[in-house]
Amino acid sequence: MKIAILSKGPKNYSTQRLKEEALTRGHEVKIINYAKCYVTLEQGKPHIHYRGKTLTDIDVVVPRIASNLTKYGSAMVRQFEMQNIPTTTSSIALVRSRDKLRSMQLLAKAGVGIPKTVFVRETADFDDVLEQVGGAPVIIKVARGTHGNGVVLAETRKAALAVMQAFYVEGVNFLVQEFIEESAGVDIRAFVVNGKVVASMLRQSLDDDFRSNIHLGGEGMSIKLSPEERKTAQKAAKAIGLPICGVDLMRSKRGPLVLEVNSSPGFAIENVTGRNVASSIIDYAEQIAKSGRRKDKVGA
Repeated sequence: MKIAILSKGPKNYSTQRLKEEALTRGHEVKIINYAKCYVTLEQGKPHIHYRGKTLTDIDVVVPRIASNLTKYGSAMVRQFEMQNIPTTTSSIALVRSRDKLRSMQLLAKAGVGIPKTVFVRETADFDDVLEQVGGAPVIIKVARGTHGNGVVLAETRKAALAVMQAFYVEGVNFLVQEFIEESAGVDIRAFVVNGKVVASMLRQSLDDDFRSNIHLGGEGMSIKLSPEERKTAQKAAKAIGLPICGVDLMRSKRGPLVLEVNSSPGFAIENVTGRNVASSIIDYAEQIAKSGRRKDKVGA
């Protein structure tokens, strides 16, 4: 089989692991820097080009799109879809997952537990916004961001108002969420592939940071999910329409709550848990290459 991995960082651990597993199975692998691809649009003839050549003869595409290149990367994925080449992550699900508001809307609609959230832009009634989520302390997030970036803990009403007013002046869309005190600095990453949790770890901040992201210096340890946590992760992945994703959960007094569904999760979880996540992804790539492209059932 001929597998194309869309990655801006060919030396990234996740990219190398996917290539390694694919080669082990006898597949041909091409790592494509999607940021350097370009498309030709012509009636009935969609083409995608890379390094002066038309990309053809590809059986399946595995996108690894960076958050700061979501728009361009998803356009490249969409071009492959137009050529009826199966992709392990659909372009629409990729865009959907990077929009924090849309993600929360879909999770809430599907009955997935989430922190109480208010979406804000131009409003003068900041006091009511705080009241809606139970008052300070609160978490304030820009509507688009990843790896814990663009996330602020406002511990007092005064601090929360100052942050919201700053975002308001800048014209930034943002979300205000209730602060789950019992889970501060700790969360769970569940790695889902084809509807199954293939690995899970607990992440904990090593200092006073309320964020536990490993990218920010957090520490991970293997953990066994409860049946409710496993079901929540699977339900969240399905709600967003992502066959492959990292679901970030936190434990609260009212059960597991989903913080985010990441469409391009890192593979640090392999080192923490000893689970072969890359193998599960290649399994899925083989499956969709044989069965053909799957339609997105969630909607925009």
